[in-house]
Amino acid sequence: MRLAFMGSPDFAVVALRALVGAGHEIACVYSQPPRPAGRGQKEKLAPVHAAAVELGLPVRTPAKLRRGSENWEAEWDFFRSLNLDAAVVAAYGLILPQAILDMPRQGCLNIHASLLPRWRGAAPIQAAILAGDTESGVTIMQMDAGLDTGPMLLRGAVPILDTTTAPSLHDALAELGGALILRALAEAPAPMPQPEAGMTYAPKLSREDGVLDWTQSTAALDRRIRALNPWPGTFTHLGSEVMKIHAGLPVDAHGTPGTVLDDHLSIATGDGALRITRLQAPGRAAMSAEAFLNGRKIAPGTQFR
Repeated sequence: MRLAFMGSPDFAVVALRALVGAGHEIACVYSQPPRPAGRGQKEKLAPVHAAAVELGLPVRTPAKLRRGSENWEAEWDFFRSLNLDAAVVAAYGLILPQAILDMPRQGCLNIHASLLPRWRGAAPIQAAILAGDTESGVTIMQMDAGLDTGPMLLRGAVPILDTTTAPSLHDALAELGGALILRALAEAPAPMPQPEAGMTYAPKLSREDGVLDWTQSTAALDRRIRALNPWPGTFTHLGSEVMKIHAGLPVDAHGTPGTVLDDHLSIATGDGALRITRLQAPGRAAMSAEAFLNGRKIAPGTQFR
């Protein structure tokens, strides 16, 4: 099939490579524009853009595609001229107007990282872990003008375990998404309207979401750490220092929330304790708690907040 691929982050790269590997003709790849990154603020290509260059595919990076935006008429004309069978969209980052959605003969198919209608929105992977869901998955959806509201074509599930992290779930869903989009294009399954029952929303994350409240339950704190690393990360205060917590382990102990309970950096929560196993002090690299405590003693009774 003759396709456009529209995506930006690492999650979408797997699907792009799967489509190319299956022999589909990628007429054009759309991705977010390069943005300054790192200490030197040198412009960096989005992962999909970089993969497309490696694969020898043409790339376009419009800042917007909505009617009235800069060069919108030329962008619409170009998209129309591609004469597409379909467009595949995966975490692209731009709102597609109805006119764009209608241009490919078979419309635009979205690879969404949740079991719709649960977790519509920007951060479904993190939201599923935060909520304590026992499974997540991928939905291939026929796009409409709403936010993840279009009819479903295919769904596939993966379990969420007590050890599942956002990166591990991300990778599993990316692989599943690549497999499901190939099936959807080959099989053309009948669309099924999304039920409104069970609909939840996963808003965009901010740094404030990473603050650890030690009065919460051990399970909730453990899920937050697993869900929000590496970004925005999870944080706690030790005196005037902001400590980044990378990993922890629930343990059977009790005390005043936020209090260090032993020499292994077990911190009391609202209903138990969480032993920090990996952390990062300001201006330092992340390290194991054992290595951290070898260089800096944190005495029992010390208060985190």
